[in-house]
Amino acid sequence: MSGYLNIILRLTIWLLLTSDLSVENIAIGIVISLILPHTQRSIGSLRDWLQALGKIVMAIPIAYIEAIEMIFRPHQAEDIEIERVPPNRSSGLVFLDIFLITFTPKTIVCKYHQDGGYEVHRVKRRRKL
Repeated sequence: MSGYLNIILRLTIWLLLTSDLSVENIAIGIVISLILPHTQRSIGSLRDWLQALGKIVMAIPIAYIEAIEMIFRPHQAEDIEIERVPPNRSSGLVFLDIFLITFTPKTIVCKYHQDGGYEVHRVKRRRKL
């Protein structure tokens, strides 16, 4: 089941990159998503995929709230933090994690560490003393 989710993820990325929903383009996207190399290591459980997709759906309103907040109350402070990742994440789940972090306006992933962490750049409001 997770293999199908990986193909759907690749097809979705293809359609977002080409922004063309014609039958020919969808067929090309399916072929490309099938011929791209698949890793034989952990492909992630269905539960992990559904959790990641649920987090992305929840990130949409959060992104709008953060964008409006940054317009009316500018953020001048920033820092880089390390966020831990569950071990043995599949490449598709790592991509969704990075997408989720980068989707919100206050955060962006600077680097992925193979030992299980993301360097995340965050903007914050300064605390008044």
